[in-house]
This record gives sequence, structure tokens and C-alpha cells, in this order.
Amino acid sequence: MNSKTTRKINIDIFQLATTIWKDWKKTSLWCITFGVFGVIVAFSIPRIYKSNVLLAPETSSTSGILSSVSSLASMVGLDANAKLTTDAIYPEIYPDLIKSTDFLIRLFDIQVATLDGKTKTSYYDYLLKHQKHTWWSYPLRALAKLFKKEEQKKRKTQTDDEKPYLLSKTEFGILKKIENNIECNVDKKTDVISITIKSQDPLVSATMADSVKENLQSFITKYRTQKAKNDLAFIEKLFKESKEQYNKARQQYASFCDANAGVILQSVKSRQEELENEMQLQYNIYSQVAQQLQMAKAKVQERTPAFTVVQSATVPVKHSNVPKIFILAFFVILGFVIRICILLYKNPYLLVCSK
Repeated sequence: MNSKTTRKINIDIFQLATTIWKDWKKTSLWCITFGVFGVIVAFSIPRIYKSNVLLAPETSSTSGILSSVSSLASMVGLDANAKLTTDAIYPEIYPDLIKSTDFLIRLFDIQVATLDGKTKTSYYDYLLKHQKHTWWSYPLRALAKLFKKEEQKKRKTQTDDEKPYLLSKTEFGILKKIENNIECNVDKKTDVISITIKSQDPLVSATMADSVKENLQSFITKYRTQKAKNDLAFIEKLFKESKEQYNKARQQYASFCDANAGVILQSVKSRQEELENEMQLQYNIYSQVAQQLQMAKAKVQERTPAFTVVQSATVPVKHSNVPKIFILAFFVILGFVIRICILLYKNPYLLVCSK
């Protein structure tokens, strides 16, 4: 019975080194050629600038024993704040919130300006019309433009309320660009929120980092205070009605007293007491509602979250691209590896088979 044997293919390093040494001129030419191409690629990639913002939000967690459990959970690397908070939106889902369409659509109309002052427009138009592109992307972009004219016309006829739900292909593409330009991370132990915005212009990146921070604060504040504001609006309505009822009862009482001054009839006194009691009742209601109004205002203030800006958005000085020397080294190594593969293909004796 013949047993199957497997063969391993090894490379004779000594012979390969000797072959490369003899072929050094062509190998060098390949490395130089790929190096030149690498330089072209490195200088064709637009510069990207990143601006970072750090926020420390206030969380509404329960107290007492539950807070102790949260502390113990944090010690072992678990996150218990999301389970103990009474809010449906807590820091851990802020990255998902920022990536949502409803949030990103608000960034379209933010006004931005480039550092050189040549461009002042909306963020949507900046991403659509004022972006630098690599030379190898132009053929695909030229082909895509043939299908974008109709979509752009369609966008002009849409209302503001329809935009989040009826996005054109162009708008959806810009939405994806914004999503890729935003990076949001939350430290599970400290709840510190890190928001990073990248852009081809340093001033635009800083502007958008600050705008995303402001929009996030506004969204969370609106969510946290929405119920309290609804209650406040309802109590303000009651306060207005109770004040009108009290003023009406007071005027009726004063008019009746003026009209019947000096009259000692029992029916008049009875009617006067009735109006006085009605006025007192309306005053008590008015006074109670006024107290509730003050409490409702305090509740709105209490529910308004506080955000501590640990690090504000600053205009970056240096770009965040991969250093050009790394790109050059990659292409030189790539050219060297390809030349070695060609040598191995042309010289099969360099491959030694062993059982």
C-alpha cells in the first residue's frame, strides 16, 4: 500500500541572493520605477486634517446601593451606568446617535470657511463641490456625473420635512461622506466622549468638530428636558387660566361691594359672602398653580444636562496623512517583491522540493 507523501517547496536563499546580485541592475530599476510611482501617489493624496473634542457629560444615575454596584462593576471592567440610568439615551450610544441620519442631516446647512478664506459655503456644498480628489478617481467621477444631474434637480423640489426621508443619491453620498468624516468614541470607565472630525481643510475640521459638539449637546438637552418642558407648558396654561379666573372673581366682588355700599339687607350680605368665598377659592387655586409653576421651572433647570468641555476644538497645524516616506518605502518594497517573484518564475531551480 503506497502512502501519500507531501512535498514542501523551499527557496534556496543562497542561490536567490546570488541571482538577485547578478540581476541588481534590473532589480534596482524596478525599485526605482515603483519608488517614482509611489512619490506620485503620495503627492496625489489630498491632505487630511483632524480636529478633536473631548466632553464629559453629566449622567443621571440612581443613588445608594445601585451606585455602589456601579462602582464595583467599573472596578472589574464592566459598565453598569447604562443599566442604572433612567434615560433611554446614555453616553454609550452617543456614537450610534451621531451616525444616525436624523443627526447627520442637520449638518448639511452648517456654514464653513476654508483657512485661506477663498471658500465660504455650507458643509454640504463644501463636500460636494470643493473637494480635492486623486487623479485615478477622475474616470469614475466623470462617469458618475452623467447620472447626477437629475438627482440634483430633484433635491431642489424637496421640502425640509421630506429631506430625512426622501434623500437623493447625491444627498445619500454626502451623508455617507459625513458619516466617514466623524469618529465618536466613549470611554466606558469615565464616560468621556471623544469626537474627531477629519476634513481637507484645518479650519473646516475645527468648525465641524465644534458644530457636532453643539448639536450633540442640543439633542441630549432637548431629550432630557422634553417632558419637563411639556409639563411646564401645561402648568403655564393653567396658571394663565387660574389668574384670569381670580381676576374675574375679584372684579365681580369689588363691583358688587361698590354697587351695594351701605345696604344692610341680608340677601345682599349673603351674596357678598358668596362672591368673597368664590374670590378666595380662585385665589387659593391661583396661588397653588403659581407654586407649581415655579417648581416646573426648577424641574426644567434640574433636567438640563451639564457638559464639561475637557478639550475644545482647535485648528490642527499638521495633517494626519500617512507620511510620504512610508508610502515611498511601501512601493519600493513592492517593486522589489514583484521582481523577486519574476526571478523565481524564470528560475524554477531556486525552488527546492523536499519530502
